[in-house]
Amino acid sequence: MAVGKEIRGKIKSVENTKKITKAMEMVAASKMRKAQERMRAARPYSEKVRNIAANLGKANPEYTHAFMQTNEAKSAGFIVVTTDKGLCGGMNTNILRAVTNKIKDLQTAGVGTEAVAIGNKGLGFLNRIGAKVVSHMTQLGDKPHLDALIGPSKVMLDAYAKGEVNAVYLCYTRFINTMKQEPVIMQLLPLSNETMQAESKDAGGHAWDYLYEPDPQTVIDELLIRYTESLVYQAVAENMASEQSARMVAMKSATDNAGEVIGELKLVYNKTRQAAITKELSEIVAGAAAV
Repeated sequence: MAVGKEIRGKIKSVENTKKITKAMEMVAASKMRKAQERMRAARPYSEKVRNIAANLGKANPEYTHAFMQTNEAKSAGFIVVTTDKGLCGGMNTNILRAVTNKIKDLQTAGVGTEAVAIGNKGLGFLNRIGAKVVSHMTQLGDKPHLDALIGPSKVMLDAYAKGEVNAVYLCYTRFINTMKQEPVIMQLLPLSNETMQAESKDAGGHAWDYLYEPDPQTVIDELLIRYTESLVYQAVAENMASEQSARMVAMKSATDNAGEVIGELKLVYNKTRQAAITKELSEIVAGAAAV
């Protein structure tokens, strides 16, 4: 029964794997709810900052912030948001494939690229393809902190303000629902004044007359910086919600597949065991007939 013993060992191994994937599924489901709440809680802040910045920009058309000006540099920047851990299906693969295609298109047009990596998976991928990584941030944990994201993203924002890059793209996985997440490459800079005003109008906003302290230029400068930072934070929060949802679905699929494999192995084991019993009975009967 060496074959039967080997099959029993395989069944035991798959059962242990099934226990692990089931536990990971339950942990991901718990973290997913918290990540979704955190993502939704961050939206009102970014929307309010955007509305105020749009109203201030409309009230002071004579001043244009550096983030809203177009640069002539032949280089583009990417802020790539991925996960620190794997086992979340094709989530990281999809966004990194989209980033690779975008980089190839820009390089074909003669535009250089540089990147900021947020997440261990994206950092490893960008290093493997030889991309220029100017800063990175890994090991964010389950709860992103804005102060930890400001440093890496500020490198790219400062490069745009200095005219070293002509555009900055924010790449992340947008959370739609538990079963669906989509990769997004959004142009972060230059900011479009028309888009901000349109979004402010769609949100039911109307023109407000503000009192400035110390002056409109300083207020607009600070607001636009906070606005871009809130967009990066929102992208990380969306990516984390997508990560936990994708991991829960992937682990559920792995658990179901493990159950199917166990069923197939048990069927093979029973057939093998029955064949061995039949063979022994045949040998006993043949021996009795010979006597």
